[in-house]
Amino acid sequence: MTLPPFHLAFPVDDLAEARRFYGELLGCPEGRSAEEWIDFDLYGHQIVAHLAPGSAPRRATNEVDGEHVPVPHFGVVLPMAEWKTLAQRLEASGQEFVIAPTVRFAGQPGEQATMFLLDPAGNALEFKAMADPAKLFAKN
Repeated sequence: MTLPPFHLAFPVDDLAEARRFYGELLGCPEGRSAEEWIDFDLYGHQIVAHLAPGSAPRRATNEVDGEHVPVPHFGVVLPMAEWKTLAQRLEASGQEFVIAPTVRFAGQPGEQATMFLLDPAGNALEFKAMADPAKLFAKN
């Protein structure tokens, strides 16, 4: 199944830091940009960092499998090999994690590798990979 790309616009307080984080660290190719925003290609999806100083996200957490997951957050479900490569690159860079690369729901239909991190503006991102991609929406 081919999915259409999603579009997400989010606030940042420094476009140069957004370029470093999304472009250099995460490896997202840059698309169009202007003085107040930058398009990035996040695994085929269009995310747009909009300059909005002072709009730091307010954050709550929900407990998921014993971890405090930041809310709100966004991210991508990757194939396992790509997830492992990204996790290794982020760990090697010294990137701090909200939730370090781990496996949750082990042995259950929703078993997944996951990691959470914050961009320089405090936006939370999750990257995950399903042990069985066909079970992305499976119920226990």
